[in-house]
Amino acid sequence: MSRPAETKYRTVAAFQRVLNTVMRRLPLQTLLETTGRTSGLPRRTPVGGRRVEDSFWLVSEFGERSQYVRNIKADPRVRVRIRGRWHTGTAHLLPDDDTTARLRALPRLNSAAVRVIGVGQLTVRVDLDGAPSGSSGGSPATSSTPPSF
Repeated sequence: MSRPAETKYRTVAAFQRVLNTVMRRLPLQTLLETTGRTSGLPRRTPVGGRRVEDSFWLVSEFGERSQYVRNIKADPRVRVRIRGRWHTGTAHLLPDDDTTARLRALPRLNSAAVRVIGVGQLTVRVDLDGAPSGSSGGSPATSSTPPSF
């Protein structure tokens, strides 16, 4: 990573550590929960993305430097909180995906932030299991092929 990119990464990461503490507490904030690769503890990260049928799509602004991406590499089983409901699933890193095109299909505000602050973006697709975890009465998701953008 170039020196300006490294400085940008460190500055944004420091800001996000503070902001994410607040964002995790908002009841409708979308969260990605991974298992810490060293600690084994649950790690919750506010993310922006979109559910498309039985998958949840997001773009990591720092790609493989993001801690949650490193955790996914160690254990792809994750949970995603969407509109206050938890869903279990398996995360897949898609390095060959066109992140520019993908960001056009995701929520605008988050996508704009990822484009501005990101360096080395990486698409992540979470294939969601049936009913939301930790909830009752949820309808199972239908099976389908994820859309290509």
